[in-house]
Amino acid sequence: MSSPDLNLLVTLDVLLEEGSVARAARRLRLSPSAMSRTLSRLREATGDPLLVRAGRGLVPTPYASELRGRVGSVVQEGQALLRPADALDLKTVTRTFTLRTADGFVESFGSSLLARVRLEAPGIRLNFLQKPDKESASLREGRVDLETAVVEPSMGPELRTQALFRDRLIGVIRLSHPLAGKRITARSYLEAQHVIVSRSGVDEDAVDLPFLPEGISRHIASAVSGFTTALALARDSDLIATIPELHTVALRAGMFSFLLPVKTSGFTVSMVWHPRLDADPIHRWLRACVRAVCTPR
Repeated sequence: MSSPDLNLLVTLDVLLEEGSVARAARRLRLSPSAMSRTLSRLREATGDPLLVRAGRGLVPTPYASELRGRVGSVVQEGQALLRPADALDLKTVTRTFTLRTADGFVESFGSSLLARVRLEAPGIRLNFLQKPDKESASLREGRVDLETAVVEPSMGPELRTQALFRDRLIGVIRLSHPLAGKRITARSYLEAQHVIVSRSGVDEDAVDLPFLPEGISRHIASAVSGFTTALALARDSDLIATIPELHTVALRAGMFSFLLPVKTSGFTVSMVWHPRLDADPIHRWLRACVRAVCTPR
């Protein structure tokens, strides 16, 4: 089997971006006939029509739409590898990055991340936004540069992800809670009063539900929108908060934490970014900083 012509990736990237053989030909300084021949080669290589006629124009096939972000990222990566390696002077960089993170991330990792950034690149500013939902439009539109998430199938396939750490659910109660210091059984856990985290306020949307046994039934006294609020209620009442362990180290100081007496699933917290930033050296450095402060010691 012959090796594929990697030069076709550049042409494919331009074709998918322009959605027109004529415009892509002008951009690449080729004749329309040469571009048409290249499109034929791409169709043969991928086994897909890629661009099909709709009225007077061309529209991408579902496979071409899926490839669009991936191809662009590969081309950018290749171009970055072939550029002269200029030394990056972080001390002279002035830039602002916006990070969208789950509740508790800033409290647990934010100060360490800010300290590292300030030491290596004092001209870089970090803004942290709360993450009220799972939509990824803010990454696509450039309003957010990086976010943390538990990656789900519904997330845009073009987005880039990298695992940061594994986490698990634990239970947290105040020190004066009747169960504090005792052996907590599945029965005593389920029969106690709970505060859950649900962005919609609906019990079935509780963020911990996918990691708990199917059909679990708890006595839910309240639903709140974030872990910080859940722990604030648990700190001043006899409610149990079920929350991620590593995300909430700072938030649950002075409280009694315990392993859940029911079967749970662990989960991976990842950072997510748009492929347009893959080859950006400053963004790469920022991703390395986030990985470093999130690596369990």
